[in-house]
Amino acid sequence: MNQKLKCSSLKCLTCHLRTSGDRCRRGFGVCTAQENEMCMTLKLYKDGELNIIYMECEKFCKNLQFKQDGWTYVHNCCATDYCNNEI
Repeated sequence: MNQKLKCSSLKCLTCHLRTSGDRCRRGFGVCTAQENEMCMTLKLYKDGELNIIYMECEKFCKNLQFKQDGWTYVHNCCATDYCNNEI
């Protein structure tokens, strides 16, 4: 038996395209985090308004925020089941 198996694996929501105030338009589902993965949410803001949300299991996830070409990128990580559903 594989000793690396966990009793319960972290479950995260997936959505590869969600607009603010709307439902997931592409890639809706659930991923099971693998080793070194957490639940991740990436939010993209334009002129201070939330426009796009991306959710997935992410390896070596880090919380960070940066601005580029008028967009603000907010990358959040968490480690409880379905925690990346917070908007």
